[in-house]
Amino acid sequence: MKKHLLAAATIIAVTLSAFAGNDIDFKTAVSGAFYAEQLYGVYPMADGESFARISPDRKKITRYSFKTGEEIGTICDLSKARGAELRGLDGYIMSPDEKRILIQTNTQHIYRHSKKAEYYIYSTDNNTLEPLSKNGPQQEPLFSPDGNMVAFVRDNNLFLVKLLYNNSESQLTDDGKFNNVLNGIPDWVYEEEFSFSRAFDFSADSKMIAWVRFDESRVPLYEMQMFKGLAPEHKENADYPHDYSYKYPIAGQPNSKVKVLTYDIKSHATRQMDLPLDSDGYIPRIKFTDTPDQLAIVTLNRHQSDMKIYMGNVRSTVCKLILNEKEERYVKEEAYQQLRFIGDNFVLQSDRSGSRQLYWYSTTGQLIKQITNQPCEVGNLYGYDPKSQTFYYSAKDGNPTRTAIFATDLKGKTRKLSTETGTNSATFSATMKYFINVYSNITTPNITTLRDNNGKVLKTLIDNKRLKERVATYNMPQKELFTFKTADGIELYGWMMKPADFDPSKKYPVIMHQYSGPGSQSVNDSWGAGSNGAGGSYEAYLCSQGIICVTVDGRGTGGRGADFEKCTYLHLGQLESHDQVETAIWLGSLPYVDKDNIAIWGWSFGGFNTLMSMSEGRAVFKCGVAIAPPTSWRYYDTVYTERYMRTPQENTGYEDDCIARIPKLSGKLLICHGLADDNVHVRNTYEYIEGLVQADKQFEMQLYTNRNHSIYGGNTRLHLFKRVTDFFLSNLK
Repeated sequence: MKKHLLAAATIIAVTLSAFAGNDIDFKTAVSGAFYAEQLYGVYPMADGESFARISPDRKKITRYSFKTGEEIGTICDLSKARGAELRGLDGYIMSPDEKRILIQTNTQHIYRHSKKAEYYIYSTDNNTLEPLSKNGPQQEPLFSPDGNMVAFVRDNNLFLVKLLYNNSESQLTDDGKFNNVLNGIPDWVYEEEFSFSRAFDFSADSKMIAWVRFDESRVPLYEMQMFKGLAPEHKENADYPHDYSYKYPIAGQPNSKVKVLTYDIKSHATRQMDLPLDSDGYIPRIKFTDTPDQLAIVTLNRHQSDMKIYMGNVRSTVCKLILNEKEERYVKEEAYQQLRFIGDNFVLQSDRSGSRQLYWYSTTGQLIKQITNQPCEVGNLYGYDPKSQTFYYSAKDGNPTRTAIFATDLKGKTRKLSTETGTNSATFSATMKYFINVYSNITTPNITTLRDNNGKVLKTLIDNKRLKERVATYNMPQKELFTFKTADGIELYGWMMKPADFDPSKKYPVIMHQYSGPGSQSVNDSWGAGSNGAGGSYEAYLCSQGIICVTVDGRGTGGRGADFEKCTYLHLGQLESHDQVETAIWLGSLPYVDKDNIAIWGWSFGGFNTLMSMSEGRAVFKCGVAIAPPTSWRYYDTVYTERYMRTPQENTGYEDDCIARIPKLSGKLLICHGLADDNVHVRNTYEYIEGLVQADKQFEMQLYTNRNHSIYGGNTRLHLFKRVTDFFLSNLK
C-alpha cells in the first residue's frame, strides 16, 4: 500500500518565496500582516460608466470611472452637508435614481447578517441630511423603485416613510414581538442558513409591499449567559450575569410558521397570498418581478429536496406553480441564492446535469435553454446584458482549485474573459460594459485590474507590490498544490507548506488543517497568506518551528460536482473523517514525514471533523484541536442539519457522532469554545467533555467569555492562536 500511495501522488511544487530573510514571528503571522490590499465597497452606478466607494476617512462617497479608475467626483461629503451633523458613515444605500442616499450610522450588529442602525436621508439635489426616522434605529431600509418611499423594520414590525409627504411615517404591522412574530425580517435560522436579512420587497410600480411573516412562538428557546467581560465591558452584568434567550430550532424541532402578506399602499389593504405550502415548509426567498403585480415566491419542503417557484398575483392572491426542482438528496442553496429575474425571464442554477450550470426560463415556467455547459462547475452569476444577450459568470477553470470569468450568449458562444491562471472574481458595471477583476494565485497576492467586457485590461488599480516586498523580507516557505489517491482510489486535492530550510533527508511532524463542510473549499490556487488563521502566514510560522503544514479537501467538499459533494448525505462525518485519516496515512508514507507526529485541527465543521477523525478507529493523530465544534447534529439547527441529515426521527445516521465515538478517541485533545456562541452552542462542548470524563479520557479546554462563533474581540484572537500553537509545539516532538 505504501508504494501504491506514493505512486498515486502528483505534487505540483510552486514556490511562494525563497528569499533569505527573517523567520516570521508569531504575532506577525496571526495579525494579517500579509493580507492583500483590495477594493472594498464598490457600488456600480446606474450610468454603467462609474462606481462609488466610501472614502478612507468614512466621510465621503466618491465616484470613480470604470474606464480609467480615476476619481471623477464627490457624491456626498458629510462635512459639507446641511442639516444633521454626522461623524462618519458605516454604509449607504442609493435610491434607484441615485438622487437620494440613505447614510448608515451607529450600527449595531445582531447576528451574522442582521444589524440595526440610524439612517439619514441625503439629497444630492440640495445637499441636505435629515433622519429617516426619529423613533428609534431601523433594520433593512429599502427604497421603493420610484425612489419616493422607504420601508424598514423596527421591533419586528414594518414601517413606511413617504419622502414626498414630509417624511411621514406609518406603521404597516402591529403584531411584531421579540421571540414571537417577525414581519419582513427572517428569524435566526433563516438568516443564518438561508443567508439573507431582509424578507420584504416593493412591487415594480411602487404600489405594493410584500413580506414574509414568521411566527416563531412554537420554536423552543435557547438561553445563553452573558457576563461583564472586557473588550467590550458589559457593566450591566457586573453583579449578576444576564440571560439572553432567543428562538433556535434544533434538528427535529418545530420551525417558524411562515406566510406571505401584501400591503396596498393606496388602499391600506393587507392580504395573505394563497400559497400552497407544507405545514413545515420554508420560504427562503420572495422577489417582485418587473411585472408590477407579479411576486415570485420560492418554497422548500422540510427536507429541502423539493424547491418550487410560484408566481403570485398580489391583488388576487392566486399563486401559480412555474417551476419544480426536485433532487434525490437536496437542492443546493445557490438555486435560490443566485436566482435572477430579468424582464420576462429568470436564470436558475441547478446541478441536475451532475455539475452546477445556468438555465434560462420564462416567467411562465418554460425552459428556454441551458445557458452553460461548462466542463467544471459554474459559480457566481454576475449579470446579463440584454443588448448582446450575454451572461457573465465565474466557473471552475480546468480543476476545482482554479476559477475564471466567462461570458456566454444565448447562441451558446462562450468566451473566457480572465487571462491569468489561478482564482479570479469580478464586479461588473451596471451595463456589463466593464468589470473590476481581482486575480491571485498561491504565489501572487491580489492584482486588481479594470477591464472591458472582452477581458482587455484597461488599467491596473492595485498590484500589491509593497506586499511582495514585505514578503521578501521573510523566510517564507514554499507552498505546493498536490493531488493523491486514497487507498479507496479517491483522488483528493491539497496544499502543503514545508520549512524554508526543508531537508528531504529529515523527518518532520505534520499539522493538518481542514474545514470539510458540505460544498466548502479550503484548497484553492489563491493568495491566502494574509488571513489571521489557516491560509499561509500562520502555517509559515509553524514551518519556522520545523513543522510541515497540510490542508486536504475530502469528499463532501465543493467544486467537483454533485456526486462528490453529496455523497456524504445522511452520514455527515463518516466519509469526511475517513478521508482525513487516509490523508494522514499517505503523508506518513512520505520519506520526510514523521508518521508518529501528525496533528489535525479545525474550526466549526472543521472542529467536528477533527473529533470524528481522531476517533475514526485508526490511531494516526498524535494530537488535535477542535474549535467551536458541533459534537452532535442533534444540537444543531434544523435548516443546515436536516438539509444533509433529514431529521433525527428518520435517520439513524445521527447515532454516529463525536460523542458516540468517544471510546475510540486517540491522541491528546484541546477543545476551545466561545461562551456566547449563538451558532454552535457551547452545550456541544459541555456534553462532549462530560462524555470524555465518564470515559476517563483526559483533555484540555479553553473557554472565551462573551465570545461568539468567531471568537474575537480585544486580545481574544491572539490568545486563542497562542493557546493552539503552544499545544501543538508541546505535543509534536
